[in-house]
Amino acid sequence: MSAVVIQQMADRVADLMEERLRVRGVGLSAKLRKGRRHLPRKVALAAAELADFAQKAQNPKLLVQIDQAKVAECYDICVRHLTGIKAVNRTKSLLIGMAATLALGVLFLAAVFIVLQRARGAI
Repeated sequence: MSAVVIQQMADRVADLMEERLRVRGVGLSAKLRKGRRHLPRKVALAAAELADFAQKAQNPKLLVQIDQAKVAECYDICVRHLTGIKAVNRTKSLLIGMAATLALGVLFLAAVFIVLQRARGAI
């Protein structure tokens, strides 16, 4: 596996992160820094390893030390997870979460109002 192939794998994962997670940055390392919290631990570790392999591949002496099977495994883990994420589902989950938070806040406010009214003897 050449340095170009490893870099293409890292670029593909970075493009998927930008497309699916809406994470901006230049290169996989920068996008991973910003979007790591949106990924499961296993996928984040695989992406970090892939970014490390892509950086090492730039040096010809370090390129021969790279485990090609590990590179392919990390790439597969990342691509499998990121292609399963749909941008619409992520947006829908975000909106549902915001609505639930708002509803909980209104419920809490109503409970506080009722407790204060009872304490004053109005109810």
